[in-house]
Amino acid sequence: MDQEGLDPNFSAVGEVTGDRVAVTVTGEVDMATADALFQAATPDRVTSASVDLRAVTFFDSAAIHTLIRLADHYPGALEVYPSDRVRRVLDISGLGDQPWIRTM
Repeated sequence: MDQEGLDPNFSAVGEVTGDRVAVTVTGEVDMATADALFQAATPDRVTSASVDLRAVTFFDSAAIHTLIRLADHYPGALEVYPSDRVRRVLDISGLGDQPWIRTM
């Protein structure tokens, strides 16, 4: 799902396989794009998600809120793969030890 009308450097593309969605995100996740990330990660009839944030260059409080919403939406069934930049923001915000954060 590409997002039109948003930052041209941002994309959130979800690929559904069975009951799982894998979302790859690039660019800046902020107040203008965070909802598009949430929409890409919550298609109908999906019960688990992985979100690849390794190509994210900016991540703010709206983006953090989106990850918390996704963790609530997929309790025990969310995996987030952060870039170093995103990981630092999550650590600073006190979320660095969440069970849904993965390393590769």
